[in-house]
Amino acid sequence: MAAVSDLAFDPWDPAFLADPYPAYAELRARGRVHYYEPTNQWLVPHHADVSALLRDRRLGRTYRHRFTHEEFGRTAPPPEQEPFHTLNDHGMLDLEPPDHTRIRRLVSKAFTPRTVERLKPYVRGLADELASALAEAGGGDLLKDVAEPLPVAVIAEMLGIPESDRAPLRPWSADICGMYELNPSGETAARAVRASVEFSDYLRELIAARRKEPGEDLVSGLIAAHDEGDRLTEQEMISTCVLLLNAGHEATVNSTVNGWYALFRNPSQLELLRADHTLIPSAVEELMRYDTPLQLFERWVLDEIEIAGTTIPRGAEIAMLFGSANHDPTVFENPSALDLTRQDNPHISFSAGIHYCIGAPLARIELAASMGALLERAPTLRLAAEPERKPNFVIRGLEGLAVEVG
Repeated sequence: MAAVSDLAFDPWDPAFLADPYPAYAELRARGRVHYYEPTNQWLVPHHADVSALLRDRRLGRTYRHRFTHEEFGRTAPPPEQEPFHTLNDHGMLDLEPPDHTRIRRLVSKAFTPRTVERLKPYVRGLADELASALAEAGGGDLLKDVAEPLPVAVIAEMLGIPESDRAPLRPWSADICGMYELNPSGETAARAVRASVEFSDYLRELIAARRKEPGEDLVSGLIAAHDEGDRLTEQEMISTCVLLLNAGHEATVNSTVNGWYALFRNPSQLELLRADHTLIPSAVEELMRYDTPLQLFERWVLDEIEIAGTTIPRGAEIAMLFGSANHDPTVFENPSALDLTRQDNPHISFSAGIHYCIGAPLARIELAASMGALLERAPTLRLAAEPERKPNFVIRGLEGLAVEVG
């Protein structure tokens, strides 16, 4: 075990945020687990360990199903943050069995492969429309003009949120997701609480309307979903809708801009893709591996574990470094190279185990659709200015991506 203070890992350093991958290589070289005092977490950088721990039932996204805060040696969140935690703690991402199993099973009854497949024409049509508009304008901000509107519109369409109500969705999501960064500030928490209240109030009204007049949308499906008489509670429905929106577009937005920025910095790979659009499926996977949209995923240690001779006690928190795991040379040949033809690509950008991303098929459809539409409608797309990175570590993205066409 190495002391992280001796290493280049610093999630608040702009130089690290610009390119964390050399620091990850150092972490991997120095050991399999590292205690990081600033966040009171154990960092795990190797692919094999991350993959195994994602499936290890001695770890959990929550501990409340087994312990009180006091029993677990943790302090309860401040009372003023209650709206955020009520919203967050009833979503399946932050639950463990049996609650996770029950909710995921019920959500799966509404979020079916057929539902996702039925969205394909809508996704492709919208991607084509957005890419065409960007090309006709001679360029713009790829983030605001294509990457953001596509997945937000798709998940809103899926949930049955009217177009006139969609403007606050992205700001609500951004404010809530701020709480997933390391050591969020009081100001970040206040914004997340406000967004949680407003988003929950809106969804409560939408659910009430769908109870009276069910439609073909996912909210109506969640209301109707039942299993041996069991149904989702209203809070579980609200938390599920927020989770689907947040997780359903954050990763897609950031994968799109991170991916295109990577292509612009690797012109030979971009030319390969322009010459052969059949590479789109493998390109989507490789770009998600190469600059991972979710860099870190946390788990609580419910029962003592040992990693490489280091005992990690109950009550500790593990931080699995997805970005590092996706660049592990024991798994990926020449991992620092972007290779759109890479076939053996077991990246873990969608997680693994019982918390594997339920929206992964939809995300892949969206990423392939936007990439295909931009390649066809804006074949001369190029970088207009160097982008600025968001000052976030956990959710990795750009402030914008200025592009030109023509």
